[in-house]
Amino acid sequence: MSLRSLIRILGPGKKDSRNLTYEEAHRAFDQILSGSESEIQIATFLVLVRMKGLTVEELMGFAKAARERANIPCNDVPGLVTICPPHDGLERSAPLEVAAGFVAAGAGARVLILSDRCVPPRRGLTAASVLDALGVGMTWDPREVETWVTKARIGACAVSGMLPALMSLRRVRGDVVIRTPLATVEKLLAPTSSAVLLGAQGGPVLGTAVEVIHGLGHARGIAIQGLEGGVVPSVRKRTRGIELAERHLVPLNVEPEDFGVLAEAEHEIPEFGPPPEGLGTGDNPELVKCAGDITESVLAGDMGPARNATLLTAALILKAGGFVFTLAEGVDRATRSLDSGAAREALARLREVA
Repeated sequence: MSLRSLIRILGPGKKDSRNLTYEEAHRAFDQILSGSESEIQIATFLVLVRMKGLTVEELMGFAKAARERANIPCNDVPGLVTICPPHDGLERSAPLEVAAGFVAAGAGARVLILSDRCVPPRRGLTAASVLDALGVGMTWDPREVETWVTKARIGACAVSGMLPALMSLRRVRGDVVIRTPLATVEKLLAPTSSAVLLGAQGGPVLGTAVEVIHGLGHARGIAIQGLEGGVVPSVRKRTRGIELAERHLVPLNVEPEDFGVLAEAEHEIPEFGPPPEGLGTGDNPELVKCAGDITESVLAGDMGPARNATLLTAALILKAGGFVFTLAEGVDRATRSLDSGAAREALARLREVA
C-alpha cells in the first residue's frame, strides 16, 4: 500500500476515515524513511496524523520501522539508562539532563543521551548544545558512543547519526512548522536492553509514550512531563509521570517539596527576544554558552534551582534504571555524587576518552 493510499485512509471529513493499523503505520514510516516519497506527501501524512491524534498502534509501527533502519548503539550494556529528551530542544531553560547524566554516572549508572542539534521546528537548546559548550561534544558514530559509555560511563550520540534518513526530513519539519510524530519517534531509538527516561509533552501522550516503551520491549523506564516536554521536572510544582517497572505501569508524581528541593522559580536562560525567522535558541552562541555555564555551576556545587532540578532528574535516571527503589533514595544518592565530586569525575573521564 502506497503512502498516497494511507493518506486517503486518514483523510479528514471522510466517513470511512480511521486510524492506521500497526502494519499500515509500519509500512508508512518505512516508506517515509526510504526517501522514495515526495516532501509534499510526507508533510501531508505527518500533519494528518498529528491532527487526528496518534494511537499506540501507530506509534509502535512508526518506532519499529525506525528501529529496523537505525544503527542503535550500546545493546546489552549492563546498567544502562538512555535519556530521551526532545531533540528540537528547549526555548526557556537549559538542558539539565547533561548535568543529571554526569551525576547519575557518578552514582553508578551508565548513561546514554540521545540528542541532536538545531532540529526544526523549535531549533532549541539540546544536550548537544551543552556538551559543545563544555568542550566535549557528542558523536555521530554509534560505535564511538558505545566506547565512551563503556569507558566513561556516559556519552551522547546524534540520532541523525544513528538514522541518517532523519536528516533528509529536516526541511519538511521546518516547513510544516508544528511538531509532528517525528519528534516522538526519534526519542524511541534507545537500545531495547536499556532502561529509558523519556520526556513527554502535556496531555494524554504520557500514557501513549509509556505504553509504547513497554511494547518495544523495555523492562524499565519512566515517561515524564518535564519542563517544555523534556525530562527535567519542575522545582516549583508537581510533575506527572508514569513508571514502567518490570512490565508494570505505575503513576509517578514528582513533588519537589517532598525532597527539600522546592524553589520559588525555575532555572531559566536569559531572554534575548524572538530569534530571527527560521532560527532558534540553539542557534544563538551566547545562549549555548549560558547553558554550558549553568551546567558547569551545578557540577561545581553552586546552590539554586538548577542544582535542585538536576538532583531530581538524576534521581529519575537512577529510579528508571532500578538503582534505587524510591525517588528519595535517588535524590540522596545523587546528592552524594554531586557533593563528593564523582559527577565532575564523570565529566573528566568523558573529556579524556572523547
